[in-house]
Amino acid sequence: MVKITKVRVRPLVLPLKQPYHWSYGIRESFAVNLIEIETDDGTVGIGECTVAPDQTGTAAILKRLAGHLVGHSPYDVAPLIDRIFRQEYLGHGANVMRAANQIFSGIDMAMWDLQGKLAGLPVHRLLGGAHRKAVGYFYFLQGETAEELGRDAAAGYANGERVFYLKVGRGEKIDLEITAAVRREIGNARLRLDANEGWSVVDAVNMCRKLEKYDIEFIEQPTNSFSIAAMAQVRQAVGIPIVADQSAFTLYDVYEICRQQAADMICIGPREIGGIQPMMKVAAVAESAGLKICIHSSFTTGITTCAEHHIALAIPNLDDGNQIMWQLVQKDIVSSPNLAPVNGWIDAFQGPGLGFSLAEDLIAEGEARYAAKISA
Repeated sequence: MVKITKVRVRPLVLPLKQPYHWSYGIRESFAVNLIEIETDDGTVGIGECTVAPDQTGTAAILKRLAGHLVGHSPYDVAPLIDRIFRQEYLGHGANVMRAANQIFSGIDMAMWDLQGKLAGLPVHRLLGGAHRKAVGYFYFLQGETAEELGRDAAAGYANGERVFYLKVGRGEKIDLEITAAVRREIGNARLRLDANEGWSVVDAVNMCRKLEKYDIEFIEQPTNSFSIAAMAQVRQAVGIPIVADQSAFTLYDVYEICRQQAADMICIGPREIGGIQPMMKVAAVAESAGLKICIHSSFTTGITTCAEHHIALAIPNLDDGNQIMWQLVQKDIVSSPNLAPVNGWIDAFQGPGLGFSLAEDLIAEGEARYAAKISA
């Protein structure tokens, strides 16, 4: 049986097409740590993870943790990650599962890509098979002003988009202006809002009541993620459905959200929960509570999109308007397959592993940007 012989970590910085506006501020670029895991037969599995709070620091941690994989089988991913977490985190008193998950997600992703390539099968078939032929995605609106967001909404509507997603939590006046502008342009199409923890309980209740007239499908994470009870209080007080996002970073978070009936749906992705296999656990917990999963993306490339797509194919209780974010970068490092939804849908991938090919020239550019950033 093949064994892991090498692990390589490649920090990348990727500029965005335009500034990204949300309740936490403005972003100009995405930063990811690419991870490549190679076996003794030359097969390479590839994943990536986000880098908060520091890219160089998380790259160093990733290298240390991934070193434990050398000499082991890529088919032992779950027990290997469990052992690394206990040995390198819990064993040192670092009970920080949310932070650990963001690093383990890249390792887990690369290991599943490796398994699929070795087996000659797409990852969703290793997870039990596809429940659907295609996965639905929403249109991620971009812009700062009501005029810019309205213009983007009009373009999306003209292209046949089904579901629109708008960032709010930027202040009452601008939130109401941009929501009204988008609604004017999209007619009766579905509109979702994401406040990204931007409101207190009283602000969330008041804003939901003011926003109801715009026929909002749901509002994502209206209150601070540290208090599931606060989100539950909002859900009980308003007519707009509430979706958990930043509140759900671990399996235990998802259980508590379901137990407290704090949300109408769980928005979560491999970056939060620690990878592909943990997402299957989360989906099962949510399914037992009668809730759907909306796949949550992050500040990542098409590599993560491919992983999310296989997850979306494999879980039964999936929403039809999931998130992708690769399209926000100027040039995505995934050269194939085509990850652009057609009328909001992407067909199942059939290639081995996660099923992508990378543009090495764009990876080299991303590495150069990272080098320039740390030397500045």
